[in-house]
Amino acid sequence: MRIFVYGSLRRKQGNSHWMTNAQWLGDHCVEDYQLYSLGHYPGAVPGDGSVLGEVYRIDAATLGELDALRTAGGEYKRQLIQTPYGSAWMYVYQRPVEGKKFIPTGNWLDRDQY
Repeated sequence: MRIFVYGSLRRKQGNSHWMTNAQWLGDHCVEDYQLYSLGHYPGAVPGDGSVLGEVYRIDAATLGELDALRTAGGEYKRQLIQTPYGSAWMYVYQRPVEGKKFIPTGNWLDRDQY
């Protein structure tokens, strides 16, 4: 299975150690989403824009660990999206983003510019 990650799970980011057993497939930009900074990590929500990230091949054990990390408390919901590498899971933020910092480039690496 595959997963699209766009924030702290990306290479050289704070939670990238969760991806140790994953196989990087390539970069991808998901359309019709907007990216917001939630502090130390981002949240992507449906909207007019795009979100840049990375696609990985992962096993069921890794997906289970990521689900425990991301979906606890209902903060994110996992959704299936299409990528050039095949369908992939993406964690979509489920809470209101009013008052959160919008990242217009859709790239978490640009967060300090806004």
